[in-house]
Amino acid sequence: MKQETPDLEGVWSEYRASLTAFLRSKISNRDDVDDLLQEILLKTHKSIGRLDKAESLKSWLFQISNNTIIDFYRSKGRSDAVIPEDLWYENRDYDDTHVLEGCVAPFIEALPAEMRRLLTRVDLQDTSQKDYAEELGISYSTLKSQVQASRRYLHKLFNDCCDFSLDAQGNIADYHRKPNGCDGC
Repeated sequence: MKQETPDLEGVWSEYRASLTAFLRSKISNRDDVDDLLQEILLKTHKSIGRLDKAESLKSWLFQISNNTIIDFYRSKGRSDAVIPEDLWYENRDYDDTHVLEGCVAPFIEALPAEMRRLLTRVDLQDTSQKDYAEELGISYSTLKSQVQASRRYLHKLFNDCCDFSLDAQGNIADYHRKPNGCDGC
């Protein structure tokens, strides 16, 4: 028995960021990624009614994405000429990274005072955790636990503000501010 067709808007809302990160890991040009994302949305819209199992939705979407990437490269054809703009290292866009760098200081300022002092010394001023623990007169393992807790809290502040997509190396591939997110950066 065929299940109810998933809501396209809900599906797209849930998987768009992951699909974007996947595309960016395979395609260097941001405009091409946006075009392919639209193409995937259209393909999803046309064929979502034929999806038999809602459990296979994610793998189905990524299969559509993978096939779209293959079609993209086939359409470009094989050429011996290397075009510098097509090389990923020539066309890397660092704008998102630089935009987010400006968010670090306001988020650290939003931390409770002890967490703020701790992360400032350890992460921003590159003081070793061992040296800082000695300076404070506490055990190294206690300081490590405090650093981890502070980083988790900072991570929560970022995630309360924006949705992030990470690439295979754990770097930020894309982000979107949440509707009721922050205006701190």
